Amino acid sequence: MGQSVFISIGLPVSLFIIMIGMGLGLTAGDFVKEAKHPRASIAGSIGQLLLIPSFGFLLVWGLDLSPAIAVGLVILAACPGGATSNVITYLARGNVALSIVVTAIASIATIMTLPLLVNLALSWQLGQSANVTMPVIDTIAMLVIIVLLPTGIGMLIRAKAPEFARRAEKPINGFGAVVLVVLVVIISYGLRDHLVSLLIQAGPACLLLNALGVAAGLCLGRLTGLAKADQLAIAVELGIKNSTIGILVATTILGSQEMAIPSMVYGLTMYLFGGGLVAYGRATIPAKAI
Repeated sequence: MGQSVFISIGLPVSLFIIMIGMGLGLTAGDFVKEAKHPRASIAGSIGQLLLIPSFGFLLVWGLDLSPAIAVGLVILAACPGGATSNVITYLARGNVALSIVVTAIASIATIMTLPLLVNLALSWQLGQSANVTMPVIDTIAMLVIIVLLPTGIGMLIRAKAPEFARRAEKPINGFGAVVLVVLVVIISYGLRDHLVSLLIQAGPACLLLNALGVAAGLCLGRLTGLAKADQLAIAVELGIKNSTIGILVATTILGSQEMAIPSMVYGLTMYLFGGGLVAYGRATIPAKAI
């Protein structure tokens, strides 16, 4: 009962708070700055909204995954980045403003793209006979309330009380990490009887998606002639996902803990790639270039 209450009520409330934290790092000036030179944000958004979901479908097609894990991988691939990607970009000496803008654009666009992509995966993997669909209107409404609204609240707080926003941003980001760990524990316990087999399926797929995202971000940045700090920001955005949204969609909207496994695994393994990007950025970008 406690697990169910946390997932159905605690998770949406926690995500609402986490997204306020993301909004605390955003200002209108961030959007204005990137709008004047939009090439990097366009490249990052295309990678986030088109390339990574395409990789997700390709991995499902190429790997022998159970239907639930396959749908869960598409859910994950369709998720935007989050506050964690902004923090890792900062630590790696990437373009933090670009990271924040791409995260914001992808978060807004995801409200429309995520239910469409997930329904496509459900139809492909489970078929019409399974009678399992993601309610598009209800999903959009939930994502607006849990993603868009709190981000706007965070931005408003930042505009009205910038000093308070700066102080609050770090603890809220820490709260997000705690929520993810709690979710991992709860879902692992709920699936304890066949957790190992699910992890064996999801682990390689998540690692491949992570590696493809990072590589695609670096390549996309180079192909579009971006500065190294911009390349790094895009690589982080494509490699670090807001896996909490993926867990929310799987458990709350679709009612499946198995579909949450890829997001759960990715939420842990992405820090390995994040650490590698931090080391790479610090080795190749001078501190004064931040």
